[in-house]
Amino acid sequence: MDKAIIEKIRPSLDKSIEHFQEELNQLRTGRASTALVENLRVDYYGSKTPLKQIASLSTPEPRTIMISPWDKSNLAGIEKTIKESQLNLQPNNDGQVIRVNIPQLTEERRKDLVKVLNQKAEEAKIAVRKIREESWEEIQELEKAGKISEDDKFSGKESLQEIINEYNEKIQNLRDIKEKDVITI
Repeated sequence: MDKAIIEKIRPSLDKSIEHFQEELNQLRTGRASTALVENLRVDYYGSKTPLKQIASLSTPEPRTIMISPWDKSNLAGIEKTIKESQLNLQPNNDGQVIRVNIPQLTEERRKDLVKVLNQKAEEAKIAVRKIREESWEEIQELEKAGKISEDDKFSGKESLQEIINEYNEKIQNLRDIKEKDVITI
């Protein structure tokens, strides 16, 4: 019975890891990546739409992101959204496409990014702990209802902790890889 509960939480844990990876993709590393801007929400005919849905994104050069909107009348809105984002990027609009040059990161900015990275990793670990607590409560409820024995409850707790440790290790590995990416010049 406890195995079913534990297997039921895997999709939630996988979503936490996916979300963490998306957060990491949005951290600037000095190299151009379309993931940096693809989820910026642009005012598109009265509704906020992710940039990736209204334009073609590419990286023609290692330090340049090129944005080609399908409707050229959206160039100004896209440019405005990029300027107002917290990415501190300056878009160049030539009337056909928008080019965003990614500046070289300073040592101070790299240290700030590592702090942000640590914060994002901690948020992911908190999400995993929350899932663990909910599952542990569910196992305890089963024991109180007499559906599982006390021994099953504690073996369930051990199994649950093994899975949580596995996902915390995945978070730590992703964080370490991104930190190397940020620190590397």
